[in-house]
Amino acid sequence: MADFLTEIKRRRTFGIVSHPDAGKTTLTEKLLLFGGAIQEAGAVKSNKIKKHATSDFMEIEKQRGISVATSVMGFEYKNIKINILDTPGHKDFAEDTYRTLTAVDSAIVVIDVAKGVEEQTEKLVAVCKTRTTPMIVFINKLDREGKDAFDLLDEVEQKLKMKVCPLSCPIGMGSTFKGVYNLYEKKLVLFDSHGKQELGEVVEFDDVYSPELEDIIGERAAKQLREDVELIEGVYPPFDEEEYLAGRLNPVFFGSAVNNFGVKEMLDCFIEIAPSPRPSPTEERMIKPTETKFTGFVFKIHANIDPNHRDRIAFVRVCSGVFERGKNYLHVRHKKQYKFANPTAFMADKKDIIDESYPGDIVGLHDTGKFVIGDTLTEGEILKFTGIPSFAPEIFRYAENGDPMKAKQFQKGLEQLMDEGVAQLFTVKMNNRKIIGTVGPLQFEVIQHRLLHEYSAACRYEPANFFKACWVSCDNPAELAEFNRRRSQYMATDKHGRDVFLATSQWELNAAEKAFPDIRFHFTSEF
Repeated sequence: MADFLTEIKRRRTFGIVSHPDAGKTTLTEKLLLFGGAIQEAGAVKSNKIKKHATSDFMEIEKQRGISVATSVMGFEYKNIKINILDTPGHKDFAEDTYRTLTAVDSAIVVIDVAKGVEEQTEKLVAVCKTRTTPMIVFINKLDREGKDAFDLLDEVEQKLKMKVCPLSCPIGMGSTFKGVYNLYEKKLVLFDSHGKQELGEVVEFDDVYSPELEDIIGERAAKQLREDVELIEGVYPPFDEEEYLAGRLNPVFFGSAVNNFGVKEMLDCFIEIAPSPRPSPTEERMIKPTETKFTGFVFKIHANIDPNHRDRIAFVRVCSGVFERGKNYLHVRHKKQYKFANPTAFMADKKDIIDESYPGDIVGLHDTGKFVIGDTLTEGEILKFTGIPSFAPEIFRYAENGDPMKAKQFQKGLEQLMDEGVAQLFTVKMNNRKIIGTVGPLQFEVIQHRLLHEYSAACRYEPANFFKACWVSCDNPAELAEFNRRRSQYMATDKHGRDVFLATSQWELNAAEKAFPDIRFHFTSEF
């Protein structure tokens, strides 16, 4: 038992969230570099180095230089088992990110020093807040000119409604950037920026007020650093671990991921203060990680991680107990027992078969279509994990098969991609036409690309002028039948066979709500 508790305590499972281009994928790479999980960093945007970022493994991601699928990566660092979930920053993939945030215990928010807090960051931080997820802020790209450090801290406080606590202080910025003073460990770390892809030289220095500081960073920088440290100590609250774990205090680190500035300082602090696996809510009760019986839920499904084999992988977050290879577990929705012969752990696209996994770990299970997002696995208890919704889409297109000879591939590809949660598929009741609904236009491009390259199916779109799709329910079956009859041209079903109302405008939605007061309209699939 002691071993079981030790394994839980040494787990850190976190998500990295940010606006696109804030440097999230680069930061992930550097963290993996410290864990010895990769030997060289793949320059994400550089054409000179033809190696792509380790965490971007889908063809379309490599072409675009953006992450569109959440990658899961595990590595060991200082005897701590770290699981990183790299999430898509692009807003068109927000839904995937929201669901991924249900599987993490804490988060690192990456902010670009030049751009400050951007719209997508605000949305994702709001999601973390609803779950009181502890967050650390990493202000990135200090090797470039950007906003003043204190202006940025104010912006983070105002826009993200965070109570910040700087644990490092930058020395200069852009061409004058000399390193960071680590307030958490009271040491000065200087960097040599000559080699972009190499680990910088680290010089340690304990006392900011020592006269030797001038010799190392020069008079002006020394004077500025002392003023900044005094200001931080005078204005911002001291670090309090309990406040951070309760989601009420947010430590801030400054650095430059691409040059490895400040990343190690953040990681060393992170493994000390970040929470080990936390309890998970279900409809029935709260699940504690220390319970001996295994429970877990599917938060993501990914088809064709290996395009040469038609494989689907369901990502399961272990919430309690130990997941064991080859043991029977209850699939709660199907009310059936299944066992898994080769569960896998991930290093981006590399997979290792594992014998057991502990709370906080992410296990990949080969899936032949048994799973949908939100499914629960247990040792027999009937549970349903909560907080893993689908959102009402706002952009719609009719999906038509572009090649009559490939009808089967088209159908299968659509179904599998929808199971992943990349978008939602609705079937119009009147004529059985398929409508794809998404939260962003880029999704359509990804679906088309993946259907062609992974299923050899051609998909063409036609405009579908709907304003919003919402699920409808009613306690009175006769009333629901009447609603379906009167609104028949706007009625569809989702992949679970539930009734969906496709409104063409806000006015029409309001009119339907007024005409049928007993009908409930839902904008997320959890109802």
